[in-house]
Amino acid sequence: MFFLALALLAEPGAATTAPPPVERCGYRIVQSYPHDTTSFTQGLFWHDGHIYEATGQYGKSRVARLDLRTGKALSETRLPADQFGEGITRWGDQIIGVTWQGGVGNRWSIEDLKPTGTFSYDGEGWGVTMVGDDLVLSDGTPDLRFFDPATMTERKRVTVRFAGRPIPMLNELETIDGQVWANVWMTDFIVRIDPATGNIASLLDLSGLKADAGARGTDSVLNGIAWDAEKKRLFVTGKYWAKLYEIALADCG
Repeated sequence: MFFLALALLAEPGAATTAPPPVERCGYRIVQSYPHDTTSFTQGLFWHDGHIYEATGQYGKSRVARLDLRTGKALSETRLPADQFGEGITRWGDQIIGVTWQGGVGNRWSIEDLKPTGTFSYDGEGWGVTMVGDDLVLSDGTPDLRFFDPATMTERKRVTVRFAGRPIPMLNELETIDGQVWANVWMTDFIVRIDPATGNIASLLDLSGLKADAGARGTDSVLNGIAWDAEKKRLFVTGKYWAKLYEIALADCG
């Protein structure tokens, strides 16, 4: 069923070569934690014992450091009211974030979340992550765009493909063991992408988590991936969800 859903999202066009095999995975819940139901989650990452979250909506967007046990903000900075916050990622001692349609990016100090600068870019901003020395941006198209994080000069683009077909609507991004994990907007799926080729290596079906979180409404979709590399913990959540989950992959094959 989830292969069919991704096929419906794919843009027209047949593969020119045989696509690589795609692993299919389910999940099991390891633990759940409280999450602020007013948070329109756009970006998520783990650093030094805390979850960092970016939220959207005009007049309500923020970047925050969260207490995992309570879900409450230990520190936060609001974006200007005319900015619709999207994804965030850590680069050294900075947090770099993008906005939806404004073409404006922000930099904050990871120590105190104080603004340290802005930048501009073309197109929309959805999710961001670091892959090696590149900042990788999703923008609603099937392309991942690679930037120099210091200058925000675009270096290259890679088209993400499922069974040889381009897949748009890639949203929040996280890098785990060199691969890019991406929420597919308005679905229960996370795809794991080879950043060198754009090929989708595996699919994670998280059907049922939204209901478990008590989330309702079309906007309350899965969005948010964070990886604790030290303890090998995978966290996910969604927009307006009451829970943030630690999950483990299951039934892969």
